[in-house]
Amino acid sequence: MTELDQLMAVMDEAFDPHWREAWTRQQVVDSLRLPSTYYLLVDECGEEPTADRPAAGFVLARRVLDEEELLLLAVKPEAQGKGLGRKLLLRFLDNARDKGVARVFLEMRCDNPAERLYRQCGFDQIGQRPNYYRTLTGTSVDALTFAKNL
Repeated sequence: MTELDQLMAVMDEAFDPHWREAWTRQQVVDSLRLPSTYYLLVDECGEEPTADRPAAGFVLARRVLDEEELLLLAVKPEAQGKGLGRKLLLRFLDNARDKGVARVFLEMRCDNPAERLYRQCGFDQIGQRPNYYRTLTGTSVDALTFAKNL
């Protein structure tokens, strides 16, 4: 199984289709063609995946100059609630800091349970986009924009 296959397996399990947050394989491939876009994979222990321990979480991000955008962070449902999302986010932030990034941004739907994690890790809300997302049933949901200075 390739790393992209592992990332997509996590994507398929982690995102509820109702919210329409998951990306297609083609969207991921297209984004990774840009030299500034990259991903991090972790197993259930927060380490590099191996043949015996496949990916249980990932980050997809892009960097432009000294700013970075967290595009997606996902953890398989069976690995949630064990601190893996926090480990992954902290690894991402350490990686960004090591690359000279000064500020990190992210955007998410307003009722995303991950908001608590982001706030605990020092992200502050800097904006809101009314009715930005649409669910499968057509309900509109606001987007919240967050930033963190490194």
